[in-house]
Amino acid sequence: MLDHIPVVAGLAYAERVRRLPSRFTATLAAEPDNRFNLKAVAVLVDGDKVGYLPPELSRHYFDALKGGVPAECPGRHAPVAEQRDTGVMLLLDFTSLPIQPEE
Repeated sequence: MLDHIPVVAGLAYAERVRRLPSRFTATLAAEPDNRFNLKAVAVLVDGDKVGYLPPELSRHYFDALKGGVPAECPGRHAPVAEQRDTGVMLLLDFTSLPIQPEE
């Protein structure tokens, strides 16, 4: 059960992340034209990109999402201690995600 998925977000997304409410709905979308990760999965909130799934996870969800059908899941801000220790600012809950990871 995946209920604490970190979102990889760089400085480019920091301001968007700070403006998010404490809890939100995230949309996952395949990003096949990403030049850094050929199996990138973007994380969007209200149409704004706020980061990506980590590469070790995105490769399992990319093919299910690349058909253009996005998936939604709940998200929240990471606890302050976790933000300090790991730099992770957002967490996603995949327990009710309508798609299954590919092996």
